[in-house]
Amino acid sequence: MKILVTVKRVEDPESKIKVKPDGSGIVTEGVNYKVNPFDDIAVEEALRLRDAHEGEVVLVSVGTDAAMSEIRSGLAMGADRGILVKTDAAIDSDAAARLVQKIVEEEKPDLVLLGKQAVDDDQGQTGQLLAEYLGWGQATQASKRESLESDAEKAKTPAIVVEGESAKVVREVDGGIQDVKVALPAVVTVDLRLNEPRYATLPGIMKAKKKEVKETSPETLGVDVAPKIKVVSMRPPPERKGGEIVPDVETLMNKLKTEAKVL
Repeated sequence: MKILVTVKRVEDPESKIKVKPDGSGIVTEGVNYKVNPFDDIAVEEALRLRDAHEGEVVLVSVGTDAAMSEIRSGLAMGADRGILVKTDAAIDSDAAARLVQKIVEEEKPDLVLLGKQAVDDDQGQTGQLLAEYLGWGQATQASKRESLESDAEKAKTPAIVVEGESAKVVREVDGGIQDVKVALPAVVTVDLRLNEPRYATLPGIMKAKKKEVKETSPETLGVDVAPKIKVVSMRPPPERKGGEIVPDVETLMNKLKTEAKVL
């Protein structure tokens, strides 16, 4: 089977993010970048599915030349080839979905995996929009049950179960979990507890340098990427006040009632 996976370049969650004084965006100097953590999980699941059913894993990223690093990261994990939609434009969720739609129509994969959201903007919309534009079924927030017997078995078994022309997915929802079955081809977005992404090995890193990465552009794909959402301004969250030591329980209860107003 052919599996297409998106890999977005995002700010490292461990980096300290600062907003520009004019509120027009964030300060990018000194900020590290990496693959969106949810996308890393999607790549891992795609590799497990490929190993179980044979086929190939194709990575897709949208961005500048710098996004090539994130594609190479996934190739080092074991993906087969990559596609970079090269653009300097600011891409919102709708534009990303329409660009990936064109890639899907060219590649004709059996399954498209995306992280359920990107940690830079946390919008979580691209997967759902993509499924709508393609007219495909979808399963969001794919997770799994801890039902496998050994760590070795967990490390190689896909949580998304493909059987014939359909896939079974365990979804995390507010009230617990759901079991859903979706006809292939389909779009699936993955959650944190789906798997533990593997580390790239040195041989994998060396092989990644020779793997094919095709470049294209929004113009070539015929997609207008003018954003439908405009960020008017940004501002940092208000600073938290320091804690306070109180002399006794009576004072604590009084402050919880009159100041914090939580009682």
